[in-house]
Amino acid sequence: MSNEDKYEPVTRARRENSLWLTEEQSDGLRLSLRVTETIFSKKTQYQDILIVDTTEYGRTLVLDGAIQLTERDEFCYSEMMAHVPLCSHPMPRRVLIVGGGDGAILREVLRHPCVECCTLIDIDKDVTLASEKYLPFASAAFFDQRADVRHADALSYLETTNERFDVVIVDSTDPVDFAAGLFQSPFYEDIKRVLKKDGIMTELTESPFSDTALMKQAIGQMRSVFPVVKMYWGAVPTYPSGMWTYGAASLSPDPGKPVRSIEGTRYYSEEVHGASFVLPPFLRDLIR
Repeated sequence: MSNEDKYEPVTRARRENSLWLTEEQSDGLRLSLRVTETIFSKKTQYQDILIVDTTEYGRTLVLDGAIQLTERDEFCYSEMMAHVPLCSHPMPRRVLIVGGGDGAILREVLRHPCVECCTLIDIDKDVTLASEKYLPFASAAFFDQRADVRHADALSYLETTNERFDVVIVDSTDPVDFAAGLFQSPFYEDIKRVLKKDGIMTELTESPFSDTALMKQAIGQMRSVFPVVKMYWGAVPTYPSGMWTYGAASLSPDPGKPVRSIEGTRYYSEEVHGASFVLPPFLRDLIR
C-alpha cells in the first residue's frame, strides 16, 4: 500500500467536512467518533457537559472531554458495576451510588426487587437534568419511587452521614478536581463506615493499559482498609483500551461468588460474574 492510498480515508473525511468527537484517552491514544448532531452543550460549575449523536455508538455523553457512556455499549459497564455486588450480597436492601448522575447504574440497581431504596449522590445536578431530557435509555429509573437522588458533595456526605448501606457503588469521573479523593484510603474508610456488617463496595479502577498506576493505587488503598479485596474486569469498547477493571471490596461476602441471579441482562450473567474475577497473568502480576 502506498502512502497516498494509506491516507485516502482521512483525506475523504476532510473533503466531506465531517464533524468528529476525539477523546484523548492517554498521551499516545485517541478515540474518535463521527458526530451527526450536537444535542446539548453546557459548562457548569463543575465540568463541561456535551451530548452528541454518533454514527457508530449512538447518543453519547461526554464530561470534560471524556466519554462517560454511549447508547450502544453503556450496558457493558452499567451491568457489571451494579450486578456483581448486588448478586454477591445475600439481601441488598439499601444501596448507595456515588456519582452516576446519568442514571444508568441506578436503572440496573433498581431491577433487583429486593432493593428498597437506592440513594444516588452526584455533585452536578445539570448532568441529571440533561440525562432526563436527552438520555432516556439511561435515566428512566429516576422516576422510580425507590430512587433517592441528591445533588451534593459525596465526600462530605460520607464523612457526616448516619445512614448505612448494604452495597456502595462508586461511579466516579476521572480522579481530578472534585473527584480527586475518590481513589484514596480516607475515602475507603468512609465507605467502610457506612457499610453494614456484610457490606460490599465496587469502584471502577480504570484500564490496565492506559491507567496502570491509578489502577494499582486504587487496589492497594482498598487492601489497606477492607479484609476482602478482589479485582474483576470486562469489555467496554469506548473506554480507554476497551479493557476495563473494577475493584470489589467486602466486609464479609466473597464478591466473586454470586448468590442470587438477575434476568434479562445483555452483558452480565452468573457465568460472566465468576469468569470476570479470573485475571490474565499480566493483570494478576500488576496488582500482586
